[in-house]
Amino acid sequence: MRLGIIGLPSAGKTTIFNALTGGRLPTGEAHAPGRVDVHTAVADVPDERVEALSALFRPRKTIHAKVTYADIGGLRADVGREGLPGALLNHLSQMDGFVHVVRAFDDPSIPHPSDSVDPARDAAAMESEFMLNDMLAVERRLARLAEERQKVMRDRAVIDREAALFDRLQKALNDSQPLRALALTPEDDQVLSGFGLLTRRPMLVVVNLPEGGGPPAIKPSGPKVQVLGLQGKLEMEIAQMPPEEAAEFLREYGIAEPGRQAVLRASYDLLGLHSFFTVGDDEVRAWTLPRGATALEAADTIHSDLARGFIRAEVIPQQELLTLGGLTQARAEGKLRAEGKEYVVADGDIVHIKFNL
Repeated sequence: MRLGIIGLPSAGKTTIFNALTGGRLPTGEAHAPGRVDVHTAVADVPDERVEALSALFRPRKTIHAKVTYADIGGLRADVGREGLPGALLNHLSQMDGFVHVVRAFDDPSIPHPSDSVDPARDAAAMESEFMLNDMLAVERRLARLAEERQKVMRDRAVIDREAALFDRLQKALNDSQPLRALALTPEDDQVLSGFGLLTRRPMLVVVNLPEGGGPPAIKPSGPKVQVLGLQGKLEMEIAQMPPEEAAEFLREYGIAEPGRQAVLRASYDLLGLHSFFTVGDDEVRAWTLPRGATALEAADTIHSDLARGFIRAEVIPQQELLTLGGLTQARAEGKLRAEGKEYVVADGDIVHIKFNL
């Protein structure tokens, strides 16, 4: 799962990247025009359920679900009808979603490229650039499909179905509607998977607040869009502290948890993902799974051999296992449910796969 951290110059993207990942990249550096800089790091998804299971089993390893963030530099709001540069578009197209950082802090030492701070304007400007880029891609594809019709390069019915889909995309974009707002079938998703359409990706808008700043003043612009505020500079400083010092700082100021943890959880949720767990004396681990996925898909997530030799899954909700006190007690009381391949794994399920090869 990869999320690209994007934003206009001076928005504080790298500050947010450092806050979310504990990184120490230099902040406030200007990017040379045309240069694309990308830095990646992996962050744990905060989950109290993992900690509770680890306290019960005391395993040798405890592994949280992960989010990979890519700090992508080089975006501007003045690309025009030429579209985004190829190198930049290539990086953006590899992302599963975006964390769009918009600036809400005023700092005379860091001039805003538009000479004023307006988070709503900046959020709309980036969305417009992405829609323009998608429009260009859709127009190119429709022109290509028209050529294929004339040259009979593929089955005519297949071409017509694809053209109808791209006509629908073009209409949405002409109406200033991001493509993530469209209800598409799995077949549509498969057709579009190789086109790198940016407004299909879910978007988490992170409003980079000044220290002590209030809640963000902008609202989600549509489906698959969330908005959160984060005091970027403060959260970066907390993330870079030693754990004991950070905990003391939070206690002193009466902060229940760093704000970045809410952003990490929202990042995970943004892509329609949830966690199931495997537990034991060796390892307690959170695994990432799309909502609606089956026990067979969960087995394959753990290891392909488990999916190939799948017999059944033994399942119990995490909270029920904690209440019972462990797997031995759960088995003794008959609380481990036997489920087949098509069982839809719920968020927080503990899953043990029985298999044979």
